[in-house]
Amino acid sequence: MAAPTLRSLSRTLGVSRTTISEALRGSPRVRPATAERIRAAAEAVGYHHNPLAGAIMSELRRSRGELFRGVLAIVGVEEPDRPAYAARFYDELIRGATARAAELGFKVECFTSDENVLPLRRLNQILQSRGIRGVMLLPTWRDPDFLKLDWARYAGVYLDYCIERPALLCISSDHFRSMMMALQRLHALGYRRPGVTLLRHQDERLHHRWEGAYLAFQRHHPAPDPVPPLIADSIDSKTFSTWFRRHKPDVVLGHFVETIEWMKACGARVPQTHGFFCLNLAHADRPCAGLDQAPHLIGLRAAELVIAQLHRNERGVPPTYSLTTLPSSWVDGPTVRRRAGRAAGAGATGV
Repeated sequence: MAAPTLRSLSRTLGVSRTTISEALRGSPRVRPATAERIRAAAEAVGYHHNPLAGAIMSELRRSRGELFRGVLAIVGVEEPDRPAYAARFYDELIRGATARAAELGFKVECFTSDENVLPLRRLNQILQSRGIRGVMLLPTWRDPDFLKLDWARYAGVYLDYCIERPALLCISSDHFRSMMMALQRLHALGYRRPGVTLLRHQDERLHHRWEGAYLAFQRHHPAPDPVPPLIADSIDSKTFSTWFRRHKPDVVLGHFVETIEWMKACGARVPQTHGFFCLNLAHADRPCAGLDQAPHLIGLRAAELVIAQLHRNERGVPPTYSLTTLPSSWVDGPTVRRRAGRAAGAGATGV
């Protein structure tokens, strides 16, 4: 039996191929009753609409033959409480996704949803009207919720650790592995009392990956008086100095480079007596040792994931949750050094 086509459906239903195509891609220009009849007939004969084909033909007619395979959306959410330093990380995610999409023949449009200016329901209408079927969601500072988008129409990927509303494919840094690698490298450099500082919300939104790796490392590298992690809703110089003076870490791992000044205020000399290691160099405004979480690569892989779904004509929430993690890279910097021995730094005043 020959495979069903738009032409064969048109003959059977007595409507034009354009009407069938628009009905199957959800165009509001087709009456609901007609669209439902067309969808039922297409399902009955096993016809599957390819959203890329329509986008390609439409663009080819406009561009007279230029390479084009579709448009992807990158969607973020306006969040007043999201820290300003996250912007640099987001910019790299977008650059990576946009560059890879272009290599594969796709254009990218960026949208920021705001409940007052561009709510998700309105954004959903815009995406449909522009024929966009691939969506990449930027990380949210609070629990992500994108259920107001009609996911039956889209292939999607979330560029962070986990999303449940809806449970899309996810891609993220491997935070557990990255912390473990950093601690092992610091141990090899001679540091024996690492301490980590974390904002509580940062660690909770990653399901305690940072903290879990730190505690696992301590268990397998036992010390008589291990340094407990400093985890708090907010961390300032007073909170830090109390923890630092009491537990005396010889290297501090954290996200915020102002920690270096707080260490100096306690009498530490970085890197002569103590080290500092930044857990995300996208946050750093000065040279220091730390982790490159490769946001550009995360964006690149996200574009590949969503385009692969489109090529397979897959839309909607996948039946199985999937997380792709990418390792971070160690970057040398002037805030750590090879230590001569365990006693190094014992003479620092006030520590």
